Amino acid sequence: MMLMNEPPAVVATLPLPNVESTGDELFRMGLLYSTGQGGAPLDYVSAHMLFNLAAMRGSVEAKLYRKELSQEMASEDVAEAQRQAREWLAHG
Repeated sequence: MMLMNEPPAVVATLPLPNVESTGDELFRMGLLYSTGQGGAPLDYVSAHMLFNLAAMRGSVEAKLYRKELSQEMASEDVAEAQRQAREWLAHG
């Protein structure tokens, strides 16, 4: 996830996905990035990636949010989010 512009104290408090994160947990993380709340930067690429991972783990809400968000994003950004999701799955 792109967090380089955030101060270290904020970055340290953000939840990070791990191999044991549930679909609901990943969905909630995606909400933080899609709205810029909870100390997360507004980052649609990270939000899409998290919604994608959440959908793969059974979150129906994540599928809906991912679809809506992708309509707001450039196709290059959607492709980057998908690439990041694949990379996370490979190295999660």
